[in-house]
Amino acid sequence: MNFFTMCILAAGFGMAIGSVGTAIGQGLGLKSAVEGVSRNPGASGKIMTVMLIGLAMIESLAIYVLVVCLIILFANPYKEIALKAIETVAK
Repeated sequence: MNFFTMCILAAGFGMAIGSVGTAIGQGLGLKSAVEGVSRNPGASGKIMTVMLIGLAMIESLAIYVLVVCLIILFANPYKEIALKAIETVAK
């Protein structure tokens, strides 16, 4: 396979796995927060504050995965080496 095809596949799989993981984490966190509010409505302010901070932390993982995937696609440090290797093989 071509180097650039592998980069595209790696970025796609990385983003898919990272998105699934963060979605599951956010769903579990939201489920627990709703259960906590339903059990103790008086503590809803504290629960919601902690939940929002937790969801922001979880969402930052998806943003980190996106940044790594964009680096793989557009700022790959091995791009020049791969292009030289492709040129050498083509000759």
